[in-house]
Amino acid sequence: MNSSPYVPDAARRARHASRTIAVVLLVAVWSLAWPADAHASLMSPEVEDAMAMYLSYFIVFFVPVVLITLFWMVHVLPEKIAHKRHHPQFEAIRTLCLLSLVFGGLLWPIAWLWAYTKPVGYKLAYGTDKHPDYFKEHGLPEPESPTTDIRQRVAALEASGASATELDAIRTDLALLESRLAGVARSEVR
Repeated sequence: MNSSPYVPDAARRARHASRTIAVVLLVAVWSLAWPADAHASLMSPEVEDAMAMYLSYFIVFFVPVVLITLFWMVHVLPEKIAHKRHHPQFEAIRTLCLLSLVFGGLLWPIAWLWAYTKPVGYKLAYGTDKHPDYFKEHGLPEPESPTTDIRQRVAALEASGASATELDAIRTDLALLESRLAGVARSEVR
């Protein structure tokens, strides 16, 4: 037989279990014998009523305000992102965010994706992929059209002293693009 002090034998375990059961039964009988002494709460009924009243005021008035504020903040997030990134279609993203509030958030993922996209078609049409406020904030002249913007860049290159061969290549490419744009404009008119 193993007489190690760390491993109790079966008899000790059985006695311990029987003592535990006896204590639990004694506590149960005692609590059933004196039900007037048992309380469901640690507080008096008046304190419970006061806490319930304040908790109900908090839940009825404060929680909805916080939830509505969080809902609003999440739904204007794409607008803030578009403004920060100087997205040229910022007003449209703002409108989509407000519509998303009306439709319960269904349009919000579209506004979120739109705020992070780079508008390639916009740059082709207007010559820039920045909102006009970007140019005002940084003190830059607002580009009038794509060809005017390119001509301004060529003039800036001339002023900086770029090589004549590079400038001639850029001018040739610019003339080719202008003729293509004029041909496309004529075909759209017909």
